Amino acid sequence: MLYFLAVLIGVVAGLRAMTAPAAIAWAAHLGWIDVSASPLAFMGYAWTPWIFTALALVEFVTDQLPTTPSRTVPPQFAARLISGALCGACLGVVGGSLLIGAVAGAIGAVIGTLGGRSARGHLAGLFGQDRPAALIEDAVAVIGALIIVMVP
Repeated sequence: MLYFLAVLIGVVAGLRAMTAPAAIAWAAHLGWIDVSASPLAFMGYAWTPWIFTALALVEFVTDQLPTTPSRTVPPQFAARLISGALCGACLGVVGGSLLIGAVAGAIGAVIGTLGGRSARGHLAGLFGQDRPAALIEDAVAVIGALIIVMVP
Protein backbone atom coordinates (compact mmCIF):
# COMPACT_ATOMS: atom_id res chain seq x y z
CA MET A 1 0.00 0.00 0.00
CA LEU A 2 2.77 2.48 0.88
CA TYR A 3 4.48 1.93 -2.46
CA PHE A 4 1.21 2.70 -4.24
CA LEU A 5 1.03 5.88 -2.17
CA ALA A 6 4.62 6.58 -3.23
CA VAL A 7 3.50 6.44 -6.87
CA LEU A 8 0.59 8.76 -6.07
CA ILE A 9 2.74 11.32 -4.26
CA GLY A 10 5.00 11.18 -7.31
CA VAL A 11 2.00 12.03 -9.47
CA VAL A 12 1.41 15.06 -7.24
CA ALA A 13 5.08 16.03 -7.71
CA GLY A 14 4.53 15.79 -11.45
CA LEU A 15 1.64 18.23 -11.16
CA ARG A 16 3.33 20.63 -8.70
CA ALA A 17 6.95 19.91 -7.87
CA MET A 18 6.94 21.61 -4.46
CA THR A 19 3.48 20.64 -3.22
CA ALA A 20 4.44 17.00 -2.73
CA PRO A 21 7.53 17.68 -0.57
CA ALA A 22 5.60 20.31 1.40
CA ALA A 23 2.93 17.73 2.26
CA ILE A 24 5.50 15.03 3.08
CA ALA A 25 7.53 17.45 5.23
CA TRP A 26 4.43 18.45 7.20
CA ALA A 27 3.46 14.79 7.63
CA ALA A 28 6.96 13.94 8.87
CA HIS A 29 7.07 16.97 11.17
CA LEU A 30 3.64 16.17 12.63
CA GLY A 31 4.58 12.52 13.15
CA TRP A 32 2.16 11.10 10.60
CA ILE A 33 5.09 9.36 8.91
CA ASP A 34 8.32 8.43 10.66
CA VAL A 35 11.50 9.16 8.74
CA SER A 36 13.53 10.01 11.85
CA ALA A 37 15.80 6.96 11.72
CA SER A 38 16.64 7.41 8.04
CA PRO A 39 18.81 9.63 5.85
CA LEU A 40 15.59 11.55 5.16
CA ALA A 41 15.14 12.65 8.77
CA PHE A 42 15.61 16.27 7.66
CA MET A 43 12.12 16.11 6.15
CA GLY A 44 10.72 16.12 9.69
CA TYR A 45 12.82 19.01 11.02
CA ALA A 46 10.92 22.06 12.26
CA TRP A 47 12.01 24.35 9.41
CA THR A 48 11.62 21.93 6.49
CA PRO A 49 7.83 22.13 6.05
CA TRP A 50 7.94 25.92 6.15
CA ILE A 51 10.61 26.07 3.45
CA PHE A 52 8.76 23.66 1.16
CA THR A 53 5.46 25.45 1.83
CA ALA A 54 7.04 28.77 0.80
CA LEU A 55 8.45 27.14 -2.33
CA ALA A 56 5.05 25.63 -3.13
CA LEU A 57 3.35 29.02 -2.79
CA VAL A 58 5.93 30.59 -5.09
CA GLU A 59 5.34 27.77 -7.57
CA PHE A 60 1.57 28.38 -7.53
CA VAL A 61 2.21 32.01 -8.50
CA THR A 62 4.94 31.40 -11.08
CA ASP A 63 2.88 28.67 -12.73
CA GLN A 64 0.37 31.35 -13.74
CA LEU A 65 2.97 33.48 -15.52
CA PRO A 66 3.06 33.29 -19.32
CA THR A 67 6.88 33.17 -19.29
CA THR A 68 7.04 30.01 -17.18
CA PRO A 69 8.58 27.20 -19.24
CA SER A 70 6.78 23.94 -19.92
CA ARG A 71 6.98 21.27 -17.25
CA THR A 72 8.54 18.98 -19.85
CA VAL A 73 11.70 21.01 -20.50
CA PRO A 74 14.68 19.22 -18.96
CA PRO A 75 15.18 21.39 -15.82
CA GLN A 76 11.45 21.39 -14.98
CA PHE A 77 11.08 17.68 -15.70
CA ALA A 78 14.16 16.86 -13.62
CA ALA A 79 12.83 18.88 -10.68
CA ARG A 80 9.61 16.86 -10.77
CA LEU A 81 11.50 13.56 -10.96
CA ILE A 82 13.72 14.51 -8.02
CA SER A 83 10.76 15.75 -6.01
CA GLY A 84 8.77 12.59 -6.75
CA ALA A 85 11.72 10.36 -5.88
CA LEU A 86 12.34 12.22 -2.60
CA CYS A 87 8.72 12.03 -1.54
CA GLY A 88 8.36 8.43 -2.64
CA ALA A 89 11.52 7.56 -0.71
CA CYS A 90 10.00 9.06 2.45
CA LEU A 91 6.98 6.80 2.10
CA GLY A 92 9.28 3.93 1.14
CA VAL A 93 11.18 4.33 4.42
CA VAL A 94 7.91 3.76 6.26
CA GLY A 95 7.23 0.72 4.07
CA GLY A 96 10.71 -0.72 4.54
CA SER A 97 12.55 0.26 1.37
CA LEU A 98 13.75 3.75 0.62
CA LEU A 99 14.92 2.66 -2.85
CA ILE A 100 11.64 1.08 -3.93
CA GLY A 101 9.77 4.12 -2.66
CA ALA A 102 12.10 6.46 -4.58
CA VAL A 103 11.63 4.51 -7.83
CA ALA A 104 7.85 4.42 -7.32
CA GLY A 105 7.82 8.17 -6.66
CA ALA A 106 9.88 8.88 -9.78
CA ILE A 107 7.54 6.73 -11.88
CA GLY A 108 4.60 8.63 -10.45
CA ALA A 109 6.33 11.93 -11.27
CA VAL A 110 6.62 10.92 -14.93
CA ILE A 111 2.93 10.00 -14.97
CA GLY A 112 1.95 13.24 -13.24
CA THR A 113 4.14 15.42 -15.43
CA LEU A 114 2.95 14.02 -18.74
CA GLY A 115 -0.62 13.32 -17.66
CA GLY A 116 -0.92 16.70 -15.97
CA ARG A 117 0.28 18.50 -19.08
CA SER A 118 -2.24 16.62 -21.21
CA ALA A 119 -5.16 17.10 -18.79
CA ARG A 120 -4.41 20.78 -18.27
CA GLY A 121 -4.16 21.36 -22.02
CA HIS A 122 -7.49 19.63 -22.53
CA LEU A 123 -9.16 21.62 -19.74
CA ALA A 124 -7.66 24.88 -21.00
CA GLY A 125 -9.15 24.11 -24.40
CA LEU A 126 -12.58 23.51 -22.87
CA PHE A 127 -12.42 26.73 -20.84
CA GLY A 128 -10.86 28.73 -23.65
CA GLN A 129 -8.10 29.88 -21.29
CA ASP A 130 -5.42 28.36 -19.09
CA ARG A 131 -6.07 29.95 -15.68
CA PRO A 132 -9.13 27.86 -14.66
CA ALA A 133 -7.31 24.70 -15.73
CA ALA A 134 -4.24 25.72 -13.70
CA LEU A 135 -6.37 26.39 -10.62
CA ILE A 136 -8.06 23.02 -10.94
CA GLU A 137 -4.63 21.40 -11.23
CA ASP A 138 -3.50 23.28 -8.09
CA ALA A 139 -6.55 22.01 -6.19
CA VAL A 140 -6.03 18.43 -7.35
CA ALA A 141 -2.38 18.56 -6.27
CA VAL A 142 -3.08 20.03 -2.82
CA ILE A 143 -6.10 17.86 -2.01
CA GLY A 144 -4.40 14.76 -3.40
CA ALA A 145 -1.26 15.39 -1.37
CA LEU A 146 -3.26 15.88 1.83
CA ILE A 147 -5.19 12.67 1.31
CA ILE A 148 -2.03 10.71 0.53
CA VAL A 149 -0.12 11.83 3.62
CA MET A 150 -3.09 11.20 5.91
CA VAL A 151 -3.41 7.53 4.86
CA PRO A 152 -0.25 5.96 6.37
